[in-house]
Amino acid sequence: MSRTSREPARRVLVAGTSGSGKTTLAARIGDALGIEHVEIDALFHGPNWTPRATFLDDVERFSAGAAWVTEWQYSQVRPLLAQRADLVVWLDLPRHVVMRQVVARTVRRRRHREELWNGNVEAPLHEVFTDPEHIVRWAWATHDRNRSLVQEMARARPGLPIVRVQNRTDAARLVDAL
Repeated sequence: MSRTSREPARRVLVAGTSGSGKTTLAARIGDALGIEHVEIDALFHGPNWTPRATFLDDVERFSAGAAWVTEWQYSQVRPLLAQRADLVVWLDLPRHVVMRQVVARTVRRRRHREELWNGNVEAPLHEVFTDPEHIVRWAWATHDRNRSLVQEMARARPGLPIVRVQNRTDAARLVDAL
């Protein structure tokens, strides 16, 4: 069944760079629509930051459902999620905003030793200088690539609605409209 413009989205992807606020916005969208937010990082990361063996099966299972909101990440599942989504919300924030957010979040999480997923905590802050996959470095390096990924998805699924969010005001308006 195709969705008309008056029917609310039931399968929503939130795309954007690490640290852009995907998880926060996905949770707000889930609340606004009354549907489950599946935090994809929690499905991917096992103890000691190892990928969970059930990740692909878990994504297959939840994404076959009638209603969900999740973050659009992990190359192994991006095509499946894009195929099953009926709305994409693209957090296309300026790099300086994303970097401010990811640095503040990383420092807060590390300082308070917040548990993220399956017992994991942020790496020591000094590792930003030594680990090329440190979340702060990752956010910087992948910022522009996310635009290309969204554009590729738009070409692959020309009828898929993509809502571009460029700031917090856009995000608030979107959630209010849902």
